[in-house]
Amino acid sequence: MRSRMSPCLFLAAAAVLLTSSALGQELPGIRPDGATLLPNGWSLRPHGDQLALEPDLPVRMEWHPAGRYLAIQHAGYRAHRVLIFDTVENAVAATIPVPKTWSGLAWSSDGNRLYVSGGVDDVIHVFSFDPENAAAEELTALPVGDPEALDVPAGMEVAPDGTLWVVTHRGEELLAVDTETGETEAVPLPKGSMPFECRIAPDGGTIYASLWGLAEVWAVDTPTRAVRFTVGTDQHPSEMALTSDGERLFVSNANDNTVSVIDARAGAIEETISSSLYPVVPPGSTPDSICLGFEGRVLLIANADNNNCAVIDVSSRGKARSLGFIPVGCYPTSVRISPEGRVFVANGKGSVGSSPNAEVADDFLVSEGNLGIAEYIGGLYRGSISVFDFPSPVDMARLSATAYQCSPLQPAAAVRETSLRPDDSPIPATVGDPSPIRHCVYIVKENRTYDQVLGDDPRGNGDPRLCIFGREVTPNHHALAEEFVLLDNFYVESEVSADGHEWTMGAYATDFVERTWPVTYGGRGTGRSPEGRSMGLGYPSEGNFDIATPKGGYLWDRCREAGVSYRSYGEFINNGRTPEDPGTTDVEALQDHFDPFFRSYDLSYPDVDRAARFLEELARFEAEGEMPQFIVIRLPNDHTSGTAPGAPTPRAMVADNDLALGQVIEGLSRSSFWPTMAIFVVEDDAQNGPDHVDAHRSIAFVASPYVRRGAVVSDMLSTSGILRTMELILGLSPMSQFDAAARPLYSCFMGEPDLTPYVCKPATWPLDEINTADAWGSQRSLELDLAREDAADDLLFNEIIWKSVMGADSPMPMPRRAAFVRIVND
Repeated sequence: MRSRMSPCLFLAAAAVLLTSSALGQELPGIRPDGATLLPNGWSLRPHGDQLALEPDLPVRMEWHPAGRYLAIQHAGYRAHRVLIFDTVENAVAATIPVPKTWSGLAWSSDGNRLYVSGGVDDVIHVFSFDPENAAAEELTALPVGDPEALDVPAGMEVAPDGTLWVVTHRGEELLAVDTETGETEAVPLPKGSMPFECRIAPDGGTIYASLWGLAEVWAVDTPTRAVRFTVGTDQHPSEMALTSDGERLFVSNANDNTVSVIDARAGAIEETISSSLYPVVPPGSTPDSICLGFEGRVLLIANADNNNCAVIDVSSRGKARSLGFIPVGCYPTSVRISPEGRVFVANGKGSVGSSPNAEVADDFLVSEGNLGIAEYIGGLYRGSISVFDFPSPVDMARLSATAYQCSPLQPAAAVRETSLRPDDSPIPATVGDPSPIRHCVYIVKENRTYDQVLGDDPRGNGDPRLCIFGREVTPNHHALAEEFVLLDNFYVESEVSADGHEWTMGAYATDFVERTWPVTYGGRGTGRSPEGRSMGLGYPSEGNFDIATPKGGYLWDRCREAGVSYRSYGEFINNGRTPEDPGTTDVEALQDHFDPFFRSYDLSYPDVDRAARFLEELARFEAEGEMPQFIVIRLPNDHTSGTAPGAPTPRAMVADNDLALGQVIEGLSRSSFWPTMAIFVVEDDAQNGPDHVDAHRSIAFVASPYVRRGAVVSDMLSTSGILRTMELILGLSPMSQFDAAARPLYSCFMGEPDLTPYVCKPATWPLDEINTADAWGSQRSLELDLAREDAADDLLFNEIIWKSVMGADSPMPMPRRAAFVRIVND
């Protein structure tokens, strides 16, 4: 039976949702009522005690067999480790460092051994453990898999006979490991399966593996190693939980809003449980962890992207029933409950946060040589743990109402959109309504905050002290903000480029992306074979892995479904070896829908050349009489190359980007398509510099005959809101809960068109200004990997850019990020 049961039904009437008046002039941060408004319009109000878990991104918790301790595994940007958490004292009792790790952790049945994944080092660390004093000591590191290939041990569990079963995330095997001899026996899993976890039946006769990449669960007979059955699930089956009798297997599907319930005897789906706030909403809840409590009668589901736990009564088979929601911290990655009903939730991005920088005070400055990773946005992912007693029915109803208040999502998105929309708006109220706008052009740039570029515009909420690419460098950025609308309260949802391009095109980053990028950005995603060959997890985004694709797809998938023509210029495109060689794409929907001679990310290639190539294409469209209705253009050079000798200076590269932007928009505004066009310009993320309001605040521009002229719009808007606006114009359904819930840019548009074209402003900074060998940070710049976005140490890169503009003796403002780091009660 496939019953789509949602935990929201009995509480829908009690939901108090954010309105336009609540969002209109607000800034992200802690509100007077104690909630924390996030840059995307969602809120945090975690229940229970909130305790710090250093350093960052806890990914898994496992109970010690005696029940007092939880082992909490950290696999983020900062140092990897396992914390031993004393659940009686509510405190960390011990810290176990590990060089590298990945989500995989298990206790021996007697609790005297702890097994921990060694990540890309392809080992399993074995620690002794003394529960009397919580002392741990490493005994050995067991090699696993093929030494000449990348294996990455992941989910693991110890069988009743003492065998350690492990799935290898990249080796795609199920391994039986003899922990005494180190010998292994492998059960091969399908190519592309990228397994996440394994769970052993109570009698030890069957082991189950969740195939993260293939949406399947495999059941393997442990004595014979033969496959008993395979079951299809929803996307990204990850954590699993078995009832004590071994009859039912619960599987969280992180790229859906569901948990699959498998009849473990019959090898078939018995029921599918929805974990989202409403029964029929797009993907985006990200149920990535589950556990059973009260002797298997209650299921707890950690919804990572909804920042809550869904609570389900599963005491009657096939008749799952909602008990409500519990708001927790940001991005919960693991949930566990004690036999007594004490609940523990590890929050990957902390419990309460937003760190607005209202002043450039002395402690807002970084002294040379004192650039700790704590200030980098990846390093600010301080984890936390929410601890509370299982709520009573009365408290559950109250907490559920709070969970709804923390979400701007509605079951009928049209209600919210209609309430915000002026009567004469060219942006439709609902998908499918007509619009005078037929063409949307989406320009994606790289990594700038609002203050870095527009902090010198006196009309907006800027800080000129942080403006390093002001009017003299970016005349077109400033002119667009003056001639059309200035958006001074606009935010990106992403942290770095790895999740940035996912959010920019799909309004979502999958659990695969969120678990992978902190490891790779932190330098713990690459290992070496015995012969010294580098092997790594790779860049997880932009079409490199099928598993990174959101369930709701990207904007071009929605265009294809709706019969809307589309074309990509550089976005999700692989460059040819030289600019003369054609590019390729790994994205099926983009085949035959991209320009192979438009250069994607390549900092040695000028943006003005990209603009020239696009304008050639525009001339062809003019001659043919039709242009694709949706176009995405990548202009990446505001990323800059630092002060690498022989490369253009940071200001020259940003000036190049500025001129290219102006040229593209002038060309479009002088075309025959201008009367039915809207242009949207965003940064993929804002990680490359400080901002006095929030690290997610960025620049964005809108140009169209229907855009208000000379206006300042201070509504709190986001990248997902731009995506929602384009969806409404083009008649596309939302891709995720985040564009579905986002505020469209109604306040930027007007009913009567003004067809005045935009006139590109000439460059006012020399584009041929070249870094000299004695420029500050020149040698460091040569050592940075700038061949791929964000491959370089970003904090060092920020300092190089700052000093190249402000002078070698100027201390760089500390990029205090608005990652979710504040702890309410420690």
